Amino acid sequence: MTLMNRQHPLLALCLVAAVFLSGCTGAAPGAVAASTPAASVRINTLNSGLNQPWALAHLPGGGMLVTEKQGSLRRLSADGRQVLATISGVPTVHARGQGGLLDILLSPDFARSGELYLSYSEPGSGAEAGLSGTAIFKARLQGDALVGGQVIYRQSPKVSGSGHYGSRMLTGPDGYLWVSLGERQKESPAQDLTGSLGKIIRLRPDGQAAPDNPGWPAGSRPEIWSLGHRNPQGMAFHPNTGELWATEHGPQGGDELNRIRKGGNYGWPLRSYGCPYGSPVGEACRIGGGKHAPDFLEPVATWVPTSIAPSGLLFYGGERFAEWQGHAFVPGLGGQSVWRIVLKGDTEVHRDEPFGRLGERIRHISQGPDGWIYLLSDSGKLLRVER
Repeated sequence: MTLMNRQHPLLALCLVAAVFLSGCTGAAPGAVAASTPAASVRINTLNSGLNQPWALAHLPGGGMLVTEKQGSLRRLSADGRQVLATISGVPTVHARGQGGLLDILLSPDFARSGELYLSYSEPGSGAEAGLSGTAIFKARLQGDALVGGQVIYRQSPKVSGSGHYGSRMLTGPDGYLWVSLGERQKESPAQDLTGSLGKIIRLRPDGQAAPDNPGWPAGSRPEIWSLGHRNPQGMAFHPNTGELWATEHGPQGGDELNRIRKGGNYGWPLRSYGCPYGSPVGEACRIGGGKHAPDFLEPVATWVPTSIAPSGLLFYGGERFAEWQGHAFVPGLGGQSVWRIVLKGDTEVHRDEPFGRLGERIRHISQGPDGWIYLLSDSGKLLRVER
């Protein structure tokens, strides 16, 4: 979103409407904040018996794998209504606060190899006892067991606390593994290139740094692709450009949708359109004055003054909702809805909430092989958006 759009008159109305429209923002002209679902959309509850689900992977040939934050990996039936098995061989997780078993990603050749990745908060041991950090675990699924599992990457350094693990994973068009890493609520390490807190990283499938990453100064972590992130928990590749985009939690307001550029610095904790916790809401409290440019990259869209706590990102590409192809969908924990963002290049031209208020903290969004949109909620529900 451009600075001009952030100063659109709708922003003034947000202060009044925030109670009713969590996540209201000074959106681009023409933006509509819908509180009821589009007439052609219905939400089908497939399962309500999951335990704090965090991520979902659609299996080739039908079925799903769902991670549960306390450390379980479940296999669901093709229709999602039954839990068929609990997968063994999952690593031990630090299941406290925002930590636990987090994302799941199937390898591009999963149908042949059975390989998959899990991201999770790994507890420290020995000198690191009491600390934790995001780790990536790679294994093969054989029947209902993970075999040959090994940790291929560890966020550095492990730190105290139990928040801001990031942890979304993608395989890019280049075949490399992309991972979002939060700054663990430590703020300044997001600008420190000697560690991987507050970064988006790019790895080979074996966990080593991918080639052609940015040429950082000596002593920097070679896996870093971009820096200055707070807690990025949504990533997706744009269907037209192939470029990576990400959503990021702001502090008090200031949630972001960013186009991720090679070597880009996104400003945290030096710039944010959000405010320090506990401060009065308004432009005067914005961290570093709010505006990122010219020192840092500007977000494409923001949510101010009320955070939606963005937990994912999807560029829709199916036929079930053909009119939405190429649109970005951003689920929210705080806002308890899903925002649709229409982009023209790097500019937001429209936003709305096409599914209405769901009354659920939405943790995950994905497009199924059937073209429907699937959601997971913190309360344990698997939802499918249909017509």
